[in-house]
Amino acid sequence: MRLAQHIARSGRRPQICSLLPKNSFGLGTRCIYCVDAFEWLAEAQPCSISAVVTDPPYGLVEYTPRELDKMKNGHGGVWRIPPAFDGCKRKPLPRFTVLTDQNREDLRRFFQRLAEALMPVLVPGAHVFIATNPLVSYLVYEPFIAAGFEKRGEIIRIVHTLRGGDRPKNAHEEFPDVSVMPKSCWEPWGLFRKPCEGRVQDNLRKWRTGGLRRISAEEPFKDLIYSSPARGEERLIAPHPSLKPQAFLRQIVRAALPFGEGVILDPFMGSGSTVAAASAMGLASIGLERNEEYFRMAGKAIPALAQLTPKESNGNGSKR
Repeated sequence: MRLAQHIARSGRRPQICSLLPKNSFGLGTRCIYCVDAFEWLAEAQPCSISAVVTDPPYGLVEYTPRELDKMKNGHGGVWRIPPAFDGCKRKPLPRFTVLTDQNREDLRRFFQRLAEALMPVLVPGAHVFIATNPLVSYLVYEPFIAAGFEKRGEIIRIVHTLRGGDRPKNAHEEFPDVSVMPKSCWEPWGLFRKPCEGRVQDNLRKWRTGGLRRISAEEPFKDLIYSSPARGEERLIAPHPSLKPQAFLRQIVRAALPFGEGVILDPFMGSGSTVAAASAMGLASIGLERNEEYFRMAGKAIPALAQLTPKESNGNGSKR
């Protein structure tokens, strides 16, 4: 109901909207827009979103047309085009070490703007899960706290990629026993909450938010998740450079709505993996994406990703 009301009040015709009953192929209601997130948030109904799960673009640099062209053409730029390693061709990765002082200030302002735009749209007690990187996480966390969000911890995604651990550029033979940085084995997701109205129990009764859904009556949701990178069929369905795996995202979206009620928003949906995860879990969601190429990709990828059966089992808190 809340999703339908939101669409009616938004004044925009969604590009792709699927209002499916929850028991229809296990998919929840979903609606995606090709629109700038800040424009959409400025017109959104207050207290209409119950959670946010997003992997933002770190706006500003790596997803500009110039940098995307460099990445696609293999010329680098802010995207590091790594060499093959043991016969494995590595994916391009953003190089946050090349950010200038102005880039960092722009990022801080971007997340300040995002936090301030989200605050009125979220219901009291709504959680925000936001992907970041150990090198720039402080540029995300500080603006969210300054905007009035409560920091509720971090979700640590254990993911063993081939990122980092490299020897000095153009001097690897001279310094064979030196790494410039440690090899990255984890990805932080900041966890924030809009303050509750009164006690948590009161907020849960009124707004159906304020806590995280447990795995079971005996087992709480934990802040450590073992998760492999998106590979194979997922990559074929949604060849987005920052694709997150369904096995991971389905755990996050499930935890985000303690009663499975309300609407999850991904303001930077890319190829739609968060929306697909919500659909697979029978949850209502809205996705926003201003890049037309990725929006078209999402329109095709979301139904296919939602019906995938992940090979990786629940990795919350332990390897399984």
